[in-house]
Amino acid sequence: MASIDTVPTLGRKAVRDEARRARRSESEAHKRLTSRRATLIAVIIAVVWTIPTFGLFVTSFRPGADSNSTGWWTVFVDPSFTLQNYVDALTAGGTALTLGQSFINSLAISIPATVIPIALASLAAYAFAWIPFRGRSFLFVAVFALQILPIQMALVPLLSLFSKGLTIGDVNIFPGFGLRDVDHSFATVWIAHSIFALPLAIFLLHNFIREIPGELIEAARVDGAGHGQIFFRMIVPLAMPAIASFAIFQFLWVWNDLLVATIFAPSSSLPLTQTLNSLSGSWGNKWYLQSAGAFISIVVPLIVFFALQRFFVRGLLSGATKG
Repeated sequence: MASIDTVPTLGRKAVRDEARRARRSESEAHKRLTSRRATLIAVIIAVVWTIPTFGLFVTSFRPGADSNSTGWWTVFVDPSFTLQNYVDALTAGGTALTLGQSFINSLAISIPATVIPIALASLAAYAFAWIPFRGRSFLFVAVFALQILPIQMALVPLLSLFSKGLTIGDVNIFPGFGLRDVDHSFATVWIAHSIFALPLAIFLLHNFIREIPGELIEAARVDGAGHGQIFFRMIVPLAMPAIASFAIFQFLWVWNDLLVATIFAPSSSLPLTQTLNSLSGSWGNKWYLQSAGAFISIVVPLIVFFALQRFFVRGLLSGATKG
């Protein structure tokens, strides 16, 4: 029988042995999942994928005469750079706006079109997760099923709703809002993007909020907290990774959107993508201006993604795999 003095020693030895076995298992798993050949192939694919983008980036800084006469790779032999391409691109006019004005419009569209669906979806997700009401399961399945509906099917009805209303034959069954007739208005684009984003947002946030321990919710209710206090003081802080991840996802989607903006945005409120699309024809063979315009359009998504990518990976994956 071991003495009292030897028991801690035996316990420490068991802990060390267990830690050693865990490290050995981790090392073996790392070896099985790691392959030099796969790593080499991934590096080659990344380099091949990056070369055209790098060529466009170099072209955006080269003088127009050099871009039209020589390839971008000659910059390594005869380097010549200018910022005039970006100045010309920002001041170039599209259908009714310059690229700089459209850049401001894209910000004015993307930020509210990200905040509005997240605010509505987080409230709906909390209701589906923690508020019992009749038909909750059926409604949640219906919301989830809306994800498979192509947005192209909703474009014409929404456009009619925003302008003259919905009619069947000669009968106007729902009056229109007249939002399309308002200049400098982003309301139609905000509403359209919010409608298309809500099903996925509710699904992801519900799966994350549902995994919050029920003991916390019950303890808050015992202490007299209502649904508003529980939502704002507990649910929102705990679900912030999922909210932030979907915010990045939605912002990138809205910023790069062309279809919804083309259909719903007034001519005075066109975003950057639409103005770039209209300028691509008038610029012709001015590749240096097109390259500069392309990099103006991706600078904000790059900043947003790289600044918050840890939330994107952690929150989005956890919300997609739970529930």
